[in-house]
Formats: sequence, C-alpha cells, structure tokens
Amino acid sequence: MNFDEIKGRIEAYKGEGKKLFTTSSFQSHSLVLLHMLSRIDKTIPVYFINTGFHFPETVQFRDLVTERFGINTIDLKSDVPKFMQRDPDGKLLFTSDPDHCCYLNKTQPMDAILLAHNIWINGVRADQSATRAAMKIEQPAKHGCVRFHPMLDWNSKMIWQYQKEYNLPKHPLEEKGFVSIGCEPCTRKLDPEMQEREARWFGLNKVECGLHTDLINK
Repeated sequence: MNFDEIKGRIEAYKGEGKKLFTTSSFQSHSLVLLHMLSRIDKTIPVYFINTGFHFPETVQFRDLVTERFGINTIDLKSDVPKFMQRDPDGKLLFTSDPDHCCYLNKTQPMDAILLAHNIWINGVRADQSATRAAMKIEQPAKHGCVRFHPMLDWNSKMIWQYQKEYNLPKHPLEEKGFVSIGCEPCTRKLDPEMQEREARWFGLNKVECGLHTDLINK
C-alpha cells in the first residue's frame, strides 16, 4: 500500500468510529510507518513495549523520534515484576525460557490494549519471515480487535527509499553492526550467515516473540 492508500484506510476506520493504535520497537525500519502516521494523525497512540531489558540507546532513540515526529508514545510494561520472572534456579527467564519471558513482557501486556481498541496498525512486512509472509492486509486478533498491516507488501529497498526521501534518523546501534534490535540480553550483531531476525534471539532457534503469532487469528 502506498501513502495515500494507507491514509484513506485509516480515515475510513476513523469515520466508522474505530479506535486505532500502533506499536513500535523504534528500530530504523520502524520509523517509516511512524513517520507516515505522524503525517496522517499524530494523536494515534504509539505503544512502546518496554520490557525493561532494552538497550539504553533504544530508549534514547524512542525519545528522540517521539519529539521529532510529535507522536503520542506510551510506555507499556508488564504487570509481573522482575523478581517474579525467574526460573526455579533463581535465574531470570530470558536465560532459560525466553518464550515465557517474551510472553510476560510483550504478549500479555497487550491484552488490555487490544480490549480497548478496534484496529491495531502493525508494521510487519512479508519479506521479514515466513510467518509474516503468510499474513494478510487485515486479520483478526484477540478480543475482536483487527490487525491492519499497511506495510505488508513493502520491501527493504522501499524502506530505504522512504528513509532517504524524508531523511529519517537511524538507530545509533546500526553503525555498530546491529540490524534487528530487541532486548539487550538476547540481541547480537548480525553475522553474515544469519537471517536478519535470528540476531534478535541469538542461538535460541527463535525469530518471533509472540506478538505476531499468539496475537493473530489465522
């Protein structure tokens, strides 16, 4: 979808009285959708799922982008305190059960947001993984919410062209070799033999956190 198509769909949703929101990891490629939304409606809530394990650079970049784009960024945190996110040996869950760690810190906190909104504007792209390639522009999510995937048919070249045209800022860790940036304990620099999202959960045979698997209806 191009900008005008995305704008038209969003305005149609609003005309129907739908409550919209988006989520963002505030990586460089994520800014294309955020920038387009800032051109359409700056009041749409942008939820940043703050796991408490992000790189400091990501949090700083979130603040920079929020101010520059004038968007309504809201931190979303787990209700389960970190001292309860431990395995029987007392180790934090990301060391022994990263799927459950992602569930507590990312997937579960989204429940209340989905309950309170009708449309989740989501920036997934088909070229990112096989899971995402199987998605559709609109798909039902939990609690009657609908996921809207306006970037689904975009590719990395289109992202780069938009970034260049609007001179969008880049995540500071990119110049250090990080491409797909998640939580600090699990993220590694991209190795030439890795697929892009493998760097998010290095050595864990994992490329999704649950947001795009558990919170979508096929």
